[in-house]
Amino acid sequence: MSAQQPPSGSETHLARRQNTIHYAAITTSLLAWYHAHRRDLPWRRTSDPYHVWVAEVMLQQTQVSTVIPYYERFLARFPTVEALAKAGLDEVLALWQGLGYYARARSLYAAAKVVCERYGGVIPSSPKEFRALPGVGQYTTGAVLSIAFGQDMVAIDGNVVRVLCRLFDYGHDPTTAAGRKDIRHYAEALLPYGQAGDLNQAMMELGATVCLPRAPHCTECPLGQFCCARSLGMQETRPVTKGQGKSPHRKLVAALVEDEGKILIVRRLPKGLLGGLWELPGGEVLTDEGHPQALERVLCANLGLDVTVGAEIAVVRHAYTHFRVTVHLYRCEMRGTPTPSGPWDGFRWLAPGERGAYGLTGVTVKALAHVRFSSPESPAES
Repeated sequence: MSAQQPPSGSETHLARRQNTIHYAAITTSLLAWYHAHRRDLPWRRTSDPYHVWVAEVMLQQTQVSTVIPYYERFLARFPTVEALAKAGLDEVLALWQGLGYYARARSLYAAAKVVCERYGGVIPSSPKEFRALPGVGQYTTGAVLSIAFGQDMVAIDGNVVRVLCRLFDYGHDPTTAAGRKDIRHYAEALLPYGQAGDLNQAMMELGATVCLPRAPHCTECPLGQFCCARSLGMQETRPVTKGQGKSPHRKLVAALVEDEGKILIVRRLPKGLLGGLWELPGGEVLTDEGHPQALERVLCANLGLDVTVGAEIAVVRHAYTHFRVTVHLYRCEMRGTPTPSGPWDGFRWLAPGERGAYGLTGVTVKALAHVRFSSPESPAES
């Protein structure tokens, strides 16, 4: 095994004293630890590129414990890329419901179609071709091609960034262009030819189980003797991050419209935040606007409905990555036939037995928990 030397063009303080860093020894220690202590995770029992790909997409910004049941259900229903490509988007989003970041599901679905149409169902091993697939970026390319195809590529996620910033006591913001370049230099310096897949997983494992964001378990770390931040007592201050302001808050209203025991839901356009998911109709409350007036305005403008707003049923609070919402749910009576426009492109009448067939937004799931259905009939289609 031999590790690369860091590129001489790096201008960081660690690169300038690279002769004091034992890159090969770090790699050897980390791999030995990984093989002895790695968790038995379902995606580590296979080298199937499709299965590895699904796992890597699901694991982005999501905890392992949350992903495992979704991963197993998803592959039970779509065991091959062909099966996923032949499915309907609603079914895919329904299985993804609760996992969040739904753009990942839409992109994976679109990419599966491209793989089947352009590559005959065979996932391309060329970095250029794989990265050109919908939703595939630098990290996913490195992870899938190193793990499933044995290619010598780094895969850098948040866990890896944290490990490298501490290991090399990187004192700059790793999210800047210069920071990303430096972190990649460090990762490539540790890369062992022919074992990139294991090293990438070892770095992620270390960050997820030992080198934690807060209160890292330094005494259990296999790289403790090499860690520059720990030797300086700086591990709690690495990586350097920009301060984050308070998450903005939005006030929304939603309508519960019933017809013969079924509830009106609408589908968001297949792009942007929550694209393709189903929700109760509603929208944002404007400044100096009452809740009933907001509902009347939104449902008239985007569904062509004249509504009478009744009693408030529930107040639902939900947090997204960059903002929070409070949603006031009102019972409404409608006049007219829904004609979706604006943020929506379809509607259904949802019956209680059909909830699992639709990918519902998190807010809608919470809101429906306050609603008692009165009929088990199937929903009528628009």
